[in-house]
Amino acid sequence: MTKEHLSIRLGEEADQKYLVEWLLQPGVLDGFPLYGLREVEDAARICVSYAQHGAMLMALWDGVPCGCALLYLQHYEKMKHHCLFVIIVDEKHRGKGVGARLIRELMKLAKERFNLEYLHLEVYKGNPAIDLYRRLGFQEYGVHKKFIKDQGRYIDKILMQKYLR
Repeated sequence: MTKEHLSIRLGEEADQKYLVEWLLQPGVLDGFPLYGLREVEDAARICVSYAQHGAMLMALWDGVPCGCALLYLQHYEKMKHHCLFVIIVDEKHRGKGVGARLIRELMKLAKERFNLEYLHLEVYKGNPAIDLYRRLGFQEYGVHKKFIKDQGRYIDKILMQKYLR
């Protein structure tokens, strides 16, 4: 599996359908605080709204969308130096380097286009992507205990960040 199949482009409003599809794949909602189709569609709509600012990237495998990452840009002056980001990769393309490439490209975009100093993320305990984030230099800086309660089970949210400068 070589990365020559992989390309990155800016996201577009029409990409919303892929986000909905990927969020509804089995087990994916375990990593997001969403429940049901209405919340998934609403979250996808909010995500693609960042495309108009050039803050959303789409990964393509042989020209077919296979992943997305976006910066939740801050609009308040005192907070413009950092932002939260989110990433999702189609289950058929996990383990092929798509997530790592998306995050590297997102870090470059964050630093060069938006002059961000920090990126941070929220990931739920047990998510296998935690290892990827650590390999890319993200460090844990806090835990929000019992953040989600899903079917009577509590899940902690781990807060991670990376300094870009």
